[in-house]
Amino acid sequence: MHRSRPVDSRSRVEGTGQTKKSSEPTPHGDRSGVPGRSPSATPRSSTAEGQALRPLIRGVYLPALLFSVGIGAMTPMVVVSATALGADGATAALLAALIPVGHILADLPAGALTSRFGERATMIGSSAVAMVALAACALAPNLAVLGAGVLVVGGTAAVYGLARQAYLTEVIPPMQRARALSSLGGVGRIGIFVGPFLGAALVLGRPDPAPSYWLAAGTSLLSAIVVWRSAPHETPRHYTPDRPRASTWSVLREQRAIFLSLGIAVVLVGAMRGARQTVLPLWTESLGYTPAVTSVVFGIAGAVDMLLFYPAGKVMDRMGRLWIAIPSMLVTGIAMLFLPLTDALVTVGIVAVLLGLGNGIGSGVLMTLAADTAPEHGRPQFLGVWRLYSDAGMATGPLVVSAGAALGSLAAGIAATGGIGLLAVLALWRWVPRWSVHANRTTRRRAGLG
Repeated sequence: MHRSRPVDSRSRVEGTGQTKKSSEPTPHGDRSGVPGRSPSATPRSSTAEGQALRPLIRGVYLPALLFSVGIGAMTPMVVVSATALGADGATAALLAALIPVGHILADLPAGALTSRFGERATMIGSSAVAMVALAACALAPNLAVLGAGVLVVGGTAAVYGLARQAYLTEVIPPMQRARALSSLGGVGRIGIFVGPFLGAALVLGRPDPAPSYWLAAGTSLLSAIVVWRSAPHETPRHYTPDRPRASTWSVLREQRAIFLSLGIAVVLVGAMRGARQTVLPLWTESLGYTPAVTSVVFGIAGAVDMLLFYPAGKVMDRMGRLWIAIPSMLVTGIAMLFLPLTDALVTVGIVAVLLGLGNGIGSGVLMTLAADTAPEHGRPQFLGVWRLYSDAGMATGPLVVSAGAALGSLAAGIAATGGIGLLAVLALWRWVPRWSVHANRTTRRRAGLG
């Protein structure tokens, strides 16, 4: 087992509940009254921990849910809109892929924007830009305007996601971090799951998909209003000649040891998550099942996925990150390896449940590890690079499956992603204890956290 990197005294104070105040100002100033910033003289009970997270419902989780509902509502309509504007199947699929492309392009700028303007302003600003882009999608007269709107929506989703992640990373104590971030990932998945159903209800019996885009624009507006009314105002960051604002490249250079080691695990986990969304519909279609059956199977996996985020976060907080990270990738990888062996609907459904289980218990794992390893100075930029690794992996996973299909064996492509899952297990086991003192109970004891 590798020796863990030391943590600063402020993290130890917050993680153990011991009373100790630092004379050095934090880069965000004093956030008294925000959960996780007021030290306690005694360890927190589980009830107190739940009460500490409760104020975040309106300021963080509710707007995140609203924003995700909009993304979920508009995503299936991109292909419909592209087809209506004269695109063939390949072009329509390319336009749909511009959402994750937007994520990748915006990850690094998102960190710089959050560092400069603060999390609250960045969330409100990205919601406003998303509204304009969604209106452009609804009114798009041609494929170029539609593609530009979709690309910008993907970018705003990345900026919004990083800002809310940076906020929780800043205000939540380490021993409650996993629950907070897993819940953030969970409400996002709920929104993505619910959004398509709401969008479908609006366009039912209509040839025009525009109502789904207007729904997404409306949820973005509501998200911005909720953040504006509920999220605490931030004290501006203070930068001096001795402590200038960190650049993305300086953070990448200073933290290169993490990105060249644990970053590999982040890419592999992202690849598994991206592939999971592709393999089920491709495999059921290859078996000759109808689109309705495919949707049901995919929905079952999504339902299981949504149910487990909070229990998983609680396990990570109490027992360590590896107790969830490794089972998540192990279950997902094994399910991928078994999927090509299925042909009956029952067995496909069982594998779908396993995929949902593996992905569901892993909700928030990457965000939690990012919070564990992010430096105090340049934290938003660090998170931007981290999300770039994750999003690049999510884009790579479906390409592995597609490469197998293009070479004549979809089963081989799916099995290859199962192998990626096993590699992710090894990478997590190798590098998480080195960089996160919260990897497991052993690393916590070595860091003096009990």
